[in-house]
Amino acid sequence: MAEAAKKAFVTGHPVAHSRSPKIHGYWLAKYGIDGSYQAIDVTPEAFAEFMRTLAANGYRGGNVTIPHKEAAFALAARRDDAAEQIGAVNTLWFESGKLWGGNTDAHGFTANLDEHAPGWADNGPAVVLGAGGASRAVIQALKQRGVDDIRIVNRTLARAEELRHRFGGGVSAHSTAATGELLADAGLLVNTSALGMHGNEGLSADPARLPDHAIVTDIVYVPLETPLLAAARARGLKTVDGLGMLLHQAVPGFERWFGIRPQVTAELRQMIVADLGAQAMTRE
Repeated sequence: MAEAAKKAFVTGHPVAHSRSPKIHGYWLAKYGIDGSYQAIDVTPEAFAEFMRTLAANGYRGGNVTIPHKEAAFALAARRDDAAEQIGAVNTLWFESGKLWGGNTDAHGFTANLDEHAPGWADNGPAVVLGAGGASRAVIQALKQRGVDDIRIVNRTLARAEELRHRFGGGVSAHSTAATGELLADAGLLVNTSALGMHGNEGLSADPARLPDHAIVTDIVYVPLETPLLAAARARGLKTVDGLGMLLHQAVPGFERWFGIRPQVTAELRQMIVADLGAQAMTRE
């Protein structure tokens, strides 16, 4: 009897904008795997039942995006270390009959920088703009790679303080008024805030205040070159866009569900860049 096709998903609310089906669909075709990966819109009210019936519906696991990441953390039977530290789950899989929850955002962040800015972790203090869920993954990644001076900057200082307490030694909290001073000796500037996204254009920090060796990265990838990255590039600094984080964070999940560790290739990146361009044209 032939083995049933392997099934995985991404769920959120809304979820139609997700590029994950294109990424995983590309890999399924590339590696000749009999499987599927679909976007499933699930409301917060229906999410617990959706989680409960995953195995019965034949799913090997899937991805979880906004607004379900913290609910998935609470509902998973087991969690990996990254999910525990970040407090959110973006990847689900079955192992020994148990539903596991993991978080691959920190992996995506570090793999993107490793690819495009080798040696970044030894470049000096890191300034992280924003204190939302994405910043937790970035801080976890920075600590994991040995960055021992991490400066969180947020408009609401109390939220930055929460992360300082969560992650402990080497992490400090600051209000936006201190940004210029904090940049003076920073080797890495990371934007995790919504500033720079389409509809929320703005400069989250001034790259002119950074030293010449600094690296600037933005986890926002729509637009691909945010105002922050454009200003940093004009200043002559090394820049890394956020698309690579999206591509690399997808790798561990695909390997768990489909049994092959996929490669992030230039062809895959160009396919998603073209899709981003097509989406941008529909907005104009």
